[in-house]
Amino acid sequence: MSSMSKVAILGTGTMGRALGKGLLNSGVVDASHLVGTVKHEHEVAPAADSAGFSVTTDNDEAVRGAGVILLCTKPRAALPLVRSLAEAGSLSHGPLLVSIAAGVSTADLEEAGGEALRVVRAMPNTPCLVQEGMTVVCGGSRSSVDDLSTAESLFRPLGRVRRLDEEHMDAVTGLSGSGPAFLYVIIEALSEGGVMTGLPRDVATEMAAQTVRGAASMVLETGRHPAALKDDVTTPAGCTISALLSLEDGRLRSVLARGVQEAARAAAGLGESVD
Repeated sequence: MSSMSKVAILGTGTMGRALGKGLLNSGVVDASHLVGTVKHEHEVAPAADSAGFSVTTDNDEAVRGAGVILLCTKPRAALPLVRSLAEAGSLSHGPLLVSIAAGVSTADLEEAGGEALRVVRAMPNTPCLVQEGMTVVCGGSRSSVDDLSTAESLFRPLGRVRRLDEEHMDAVTGLSGSGPAFLYVIIEALSEGGVMTGLPRDVATEMAAQTVRGAASMVLETGRHPAALKDDVTTPAGCTISALLSLEDGRLRSVLARGVQEAARAAAGLGESVD
């Protein structure tokens, strides 16, 4: 990344701004070498003020000379945009396209972008906004090991990064992409339980959120299986085992697992409707 003269972010929305800020804060790229795009002229000034780098509505100008293009549009808009850039000759210099468009395959992006385009597909999640994200990357047929390393360097300032085969990307979308929404519901429910038992709302929400954060850190830092960590909390005839049995009665475990499965199924369909 240090040798690149320009990085273009197509679609400077929530995730596009998060990626741009991560690149700037980590020193991976200088603000003068970073440009983003938005769809409408009235969005330019607010996006630039929020993002901290130049923003335009001209996608062709943004990608011209860019070594890396971050494609952060909605899935439905991804292929038409890449195809229009290729038809205008804006991709003829052979940039690396890193796409976060869910359900849009590297093969479809390569076909839309022409023979000069190298593609890496990535799936980050919204906790990237607070540098606690989870991102998975996979390469297309023309991408090299160096291309994957470059893509990883884009997301590493925003959290953890893993490299997987593309066949897993819909499952990744269902688990880490949609997973924060599931956890927000769980945090809200835990907070409601605290309020029900007499805690002030703000205290209950803080306690619930920090408990989830701490439990997640225990899994990541210790490397132990979640079931083993659960057993550490579950003493014989105690309050935790009593509550766990109640949660099992409500099929919490299978409901969450099915939620991931359903999100993955829906993610696979996003790529089918892009045209």
